[in-house]
Amino acid sequence: MTKEQALELLHSKMQFPNLRKHCYAVGAVMKSLAEHFGEDQAKWEIVGLLHDGDYEETKSLPEKHTILMSEWLKEKGENDKELIDAILSHNFSHTGQNPPKNNLEWSLFCCDELTGLIVAVTLVRPTKKLADVTVENILDKWDSKSFAAGVKREQIEICEEKLGIKLNDFIAIALKAMQNVSKDLGL
Repeated sequence: MTKEQALELLHSKMQFPNLRKHCYAVGAVMKSLAEHFGEDQAKWEIVGLLHDGDYEETKSLPEKHTILMSEWLKEKGENDKELIDAILSHNFSHTGQNPPKNNLEWSLFCCDELTGLIVAVTLVRPTKKLADVTVENILDKWDSKSFAAGVKREQIEICEEKLGIKLNDFIAIALKAMQNVSKDLGL
């Protein structure tokens, strides 16, 4: 599957612009993490783009989240087990199945929440531009549990244990990746 095919699938299944932007952000961060690990950047980006692609249809049935996307991928002829397993691992917390087991899956697990925090920090900056956000700005909000209260910071922090990347470095990778696609994110 190409990035263009992934975007076509995403756009056919997801209409809400902010959800699409979340997927673009995760795709960009995953691509940068693939580069960090010397892995397949195209594949990792596709995983990020599609990880929430079925959310609009499964939001009231969280146990079906990612399962529907894996079915759509198979219907499109996609049989890359690594790609499908990574997307399925994204819903481990709801299904108890497919726990993250490798750098690809743990990267998705850790960066998904971080993208939301970075957007929240951006939106409280005077310019509301990713270009003006620093790692320090994000860390300044880290311990403020009322700020972006829905962000599971412990899910991000596990990057140190599961990926061997220090939190500051993980944030820096994600922030730079999102800054590189800021136009697509409208930030």
